[in-house]
Amino acid sequence: MWPKRDTWRSKIRSQNTMGRHFGDLARIRHVITYSISPFEQRAFPNYFSKGIPNVWRRFTGSVFKVAPPMVLLYLTYTWGNHVHEQGKRKDPKLYENDE
Repeated sequence: MWPKRDTWRSKIRSQNTMGRHFGDLARIRHVITYSISPFEQRAFPNYFSKGIPNVWRRFTGSVFKVAPPMVLLYLTYTWGNHVHEQGKRKDPKLYENDE
C-alpha cells in the first residue's frame, strides 16, 4: 500500500526541522535561567562614578605587590648587560708594547 498523503507531507516537513540546534543540545530540567535583552541594558552604567574609582583602588592595591619585583628584575637585567659589555672590552695594558 502507498503511504497516506498526510504522513508523507509530515515527513517532508519534519526533515526541515530535523535535529537540535546548538543551543538546545542538552535538556536540563529544574534549572531556570533569566536574561535581559541587550536593548534594555545600559552600555556604560556608573562608568565615571564607580568604574574609574574601582580601577584606581585595584591599581593602588596591587602596584606595591607587582612593582618591586619588576624594578628588581629591571635593575638586575641592566646590571647584567653592563657587566657583559665590560667583559667584551679588551684590556689596553696588554697591547701597550705592540707595534
